[in-house]
Amino acid sequence: MNVIGASVSEAATFGSHETRDIVLPNQIEHVSQIAVDIGGSLAKIVYFTSSADRKGGRLHFKKFETDKIDECIDFIAELVEDARHIATTEQVLKATGGGAHLYHDKLSKRLPGIVVQKEDEMECLITGLNFFITEIPYEVFTYNEQVDKNPMQFEEMTQAIYPYMLVNIGSGVSILKVTGPDQFTRISGTSLGGGTLWGLLSLLTDAHHFDDMLELSQTGDNRNVDLMVGDIYGSDYGRLGLKSSRIASSFGKVFKKGVRQSPGSFSSADISKSLLFMVSNNIGQIAYLNAQQHGLKRIYFGGFFIRGHPITMNTLSYAIDFWSGGEMKALFLRHEGHLGATGAFLKHKPIRKARHSFSYSENFRPDTAATPSRVYDVLEQTNVELRSEDKI
Repeated sequence: MNVIGASVSEAATFGSHETRDIVLPNQIEHVSQIAVDIGGSLAKIVYFTSSADRKGGRLHFKKFETDKIDECIDFIAELVEDARHIATTEQVLKATGGGAHLYHDKLSKRLPGIVVQKEDEMECLITGLNFFITEIPYEVFTYNEQVDKNPMQFEEMTQAIYPYMLVNIGSGVSILKVTGPDQFTRISGTSLGGGTLWGLLSLLTDAHHFDDMLELSQTGDNRNVDLMVGDIYGSDYGRLGLKSSRIASSFGKVFKKGVRQSPGSFSSADISKSLLFMVSNNIGQIAYLNAQQHGLKRIYFGGFFIRGHPITMNTLSYAIDFWSGGEMKALFLRHEGHLGATGAFLKHKPIRKARHSFSYSENFRPDTAATPSRVYDVLEQTNVELRSEDKI
């Protein structure tokens, strides 16, 4: 793949929490691979199409619920069929994630003539993350409503990225320490991840899709469900630095001795917000403790659990900033949910990298201050493609 001049597309997305294409203006050769990352909850696809009216093409990103894996495979089959008339080399499906093993036979049977190659999940995550960090301008950002008037701030691109920690939040959570391009260790993890939130909200609310659950949390008030420090002390607990607004016990107000609570006793929105805080706070503290133990300052959060959701990002950022005393930084990505699939895609062939010298596009910054509660909406409504001025 030729990633020289790679940038985020200006084309509008369709639907909530959709992911922008990546423009590859210098990729002129036929691309024979498609990549899929099949996790416990979601299957993510990355594929390339050539532009009909200009040089180069685009990387596209799509997701399916893993429960609908047949729909996912049908979509891949359509991509394969569309490419048959221009394919000059053997077509390959790069598969990663647990589903690459679980569904390998099904993929091979449903995609005759296609070579299905399994790739290591953690290697793909690191390859994908490194690509976005080093090659895509305005990809990495911080989000902190407590610190900045504009809570969203883009990070400057750098090639000096090691060491760092990746907290990949999928159905569960894996925490990786990365010290070089192919040097990483899984140092921790937790079973309390996106699948936990999805499962509990499915039981406790009427929401049927994860995006619906996130939308519910926007209007919820967790104080109707959670027991706060102020509910116990009547004010701040100054000696320990605990504000009255801090959560003392998640779901602490639900239990009342001798009272049998009914499902309708608490609103779905309040429950959604409480659970989102509970899972996010837990992940944030585990991330901080691991970063402290291993002396790491830069913590990247990936996985479809986040989805550019302000409450989630702010909770994770606050936890990292609070416990580290401002010494550590929580970092987020616009293509956070597609790290593994992108890494698998890029593993098919070595990539040509850019010697970046950005001009106009590097001075362009999307205005994210006006509507911080709709971070992705603001990002995806910008109409500028951020392109490199390199002449190779």
